[in-house]
Amino acid sequence: MAKKAKKTAGDGSATIALNKKAKHEYFIEDRYEAGVSLEGWEVKSLRAGKINLTEAYVLLKGGEAFLFGANISPLPTASTHISPDPTRTRKLLLHREELNRLIGLVERKGFTLVPTAMYWKRGRAKVEIGLAKGKKLHDKRADAKERDWQREKQRIFKNG
Repeated sequence: MAKKAKKTAGDGSATIALNKKAKHEYFIEDRYEAGVSLEGWEVKSLRAGKINLTEAYVLLKGGEAFLFGANISPLPTASTHISPDPTRTRKLLLHREELNRLIGLVERKGFTLVPTAMYWKRGRAKVEIGLAKGKKLHDKRADAKERDWQREKQRIFKNG
């Protein structure tokens, strides 16, 4: 299971990027932690925070998981002998049991997989994958109404 990213003493925060749009667009049922297969220039860009997860999604093909649509912008100081591709497909590293469970849920029960966060854990980049169901428009409206009510309730309690 995925764990929340913890703050580290060195660089301020272990979180690289969050996908806030995923929480708005989907009901997140379960969360998994996956490693990411990256190239050297991508790791440098991640350390600089040059990543966008809003349009990213996860597909399961051939018994493996792949991250599509994650945009990692190359730094201008990237090496001259490589040609960086910002939106290349990146392989996700999961245990076989987790992959089998995810394949069953996605193919049979109609779930989808979305990346919700990317963070550092022991010097390695990890992606938090959410097992999600899509929200309808009325669900999004209900969530906004609930959020507004919670905010108003906090104001009432604070002011007495």
